[in-house]
Amino acid sequence: MPFIRTAFHRVLEPLDRRVVNRVVSEHKGNHGVGEGDGAWTCQRHLKALLFAQLAGLSSLREIEQALAARPEALYHLGLRVPGKSTLSDANAARPAAVFRDLAGHLMSDVTRRLRQEGKGLIELIDASPIPLRDARFAWPEADSRVRGLKLYVHYDPETKHPTCFDLTSPQVSDTTLARAITITPGATYVFDKGFADYSWWFGLHQAGAIFVTRLKKNARRREVSANTDQLEAPILADNSLKVGHKKPRGGADNPLFGTTLREILVERENKEPLRLVTNDMERSAEDIAQLYKKRWQIELFFKWIKQNLKIKTFLGRSENAVRIQLYVALIAFLLLRLLKDTCAKAHKGTLKDLMARLKVALFNPLDLSARQKPKPRPPRLRPPKPQLELQLA
Repeated sequence: MPFIRTAFHRVLEPLDRRVVNRVVSEHKGNHGVGEGDGAWTCQRHLKALLFAQLAGLSSLREIEQALAARPEALYHLGLRVPGKSTLSDANAARPAAVFRDLAGHLMSDVTRRLRQEGKGLIELIDASPIPLRDARFAWPEADSRVRGLKLYVHYDPETKHPTCFDLTSPQVSDTTLARAITITPGATYVFDKGFADYSWWFGLHQAGAIFVTRLKKNARRREVSANTDQLEAPILADNSLKVGHKKPRGGADNPLFGTTLREILVERENKEPLRLVTNDMERSAEDIAQLYKKRWQIELFFKWIKQNLKIKTFLGRSENAVRIQLYVALIAFLLLRLLKDTCAKAHKGTLKDLMARLKVALFNPLDLSARQKPKPRPPRLRPPKPQLELQLA
């Protein structure tokens, strides 16, 4: 069977086979499935779920029928047509940690490939709920806002991809998740006031990192003094200050109590001014305001994956199946992001536009030219062939 490099092949290229095999082996992902052409391995399972994400398939039956429609295209992909029950059993029983670790490895790889040398590291931090309201999901926990899971992400606004993530119960606080991440000295972390934790802020400061965030309305502001630099719109104020009480009521000592910070007041149309706080004493007030404005990129990332990938309807009801699907959605986004910056660099449209092309051409060669082949001319309009021409003198 001749090999044709399809668009799906191009998407899968960044997945290092050695890394995939090692992660599968570490978690015994292929335990009990056998070997050979008929074995439903983790590798095949991953490719089938990635195919479902890119093709926009919503059920196990759709995956089965879509792959069965092009059986000749599966050979060089190492795939086979799965049965509905095979997919269901794999989603329920296969270790979700395999897909979690593969997503983590791929994030590191994307960071290495796309980040430009010499540019300072900026990470936007936020978390978004994954609602699971259906009563048939019997296992999810709930907080005051949502029942389901919480996706916590660090996002690089320069390379436009997540750099690390966690998937937890919504009952786990945002600051608990943030404290579990290793701090990179020299990096700039931008986050909303949901991460208001003076102990964590002090840890960032002590580690040599920069933070930019919002100050809560009820925060205690002390020793406020205005900087003398001339201000330009939309900057209303640039102050030095200290925040918090030395020993909050019923809590431990505030380690940030004696640390001098900077407060930037930014004008907003028809809203109260934005009150930013940072430990960055070097950047201009305008640059700090622009840094916080970049935080909207992580909101747009969450919106994009919820609108364009399958993380609202699920292929299984168990926690394991839901986690696998969410991890594979992250892998699909990372592969699309890499494709956009490598093989599909000539494509001038958005990532959503590229995904729309892939949906209808996954098993065809990747073609970004948008050129249509000319229609064949009828025989009577074709020029005569040379061997039929007679030279009559």
